[in-house]
Amino acid sequence: MTGLYPKINEYLYIQVASSDAAEAEMEYRSRIAEMEEEAFLIEIPMQEKNGKLKKLFIGDELSVYFLTEGGIKNYFNTHVIGFKEDVIRMVKIRKPAADSIFKIQRRSFFRVNAELELAVKDALGSRFLVRTEDIGGGGTSFLSDAKVQLEVGGKLFCWLMIPYRNGSTEHVNFEGEIVRIKTLETGRNLVMLKFASITDSERQKIIRYCFERQFDFRNR
Repeated sequence: MTGLYPKINEYLYIQVASSDAAEAEMEYRSRIAEMEEEAFLIEIPMQEKNGKLKKLFIGDELSVYFLTEGGIKNYFNTHVIGFKEDVIRMVKIRKPAADSIFKIQRRSFFRVNAELELAVKDALGSRFLVRTEDIGGGGTSFLSDAKVQLEVGGKLFCWLMIPYRNGSTEHVNFEGEIVRIKTLETGRNLVMLKFASITDSERQKIIRYCFERQFDFRNR
């Protein structure tokens, strides 16, 4: 689902692409001070927890969302293109294409095709390693050999490895519930999982990856 642009004085919530995993997880808040045809001019981003300002540089890649009615998050990717000195110093970020802004509602997570490494442990303690077919904020699917005994409704404890565009890697753990198993012509099974138990911060890592993938697809 695509969204409208944020308006002057609205807040943006920003993560800065970094090879430092801890820094990449930091969330900053900023306010749109001015708008130009091709850019938003925002205040220096600030970390809400401690009031620390974030110095940005031209070329920094940003993952951004703003909130609309009902607490819906609207995401886009952008980068720093310059600065403007006025009463306050402002950061100029590229205005995204309108159709690249996505609304994320808890019940309508979108998925992207992705071959990611997934370590799985079943309820009996058996462990195996698979690769995902797709991933989204609500669940994932993977291919497994027919000899692996799985059933619909079964719970799996999973560890997912996520590589980001900036070269950093995150590990996400969650509990999944099998909602469907489809036997393919190859004899392997496509196992579809929904997230039965996952923290918001872990889900956010997956959503960030999905947006990076979406961003890459659109720029091919």
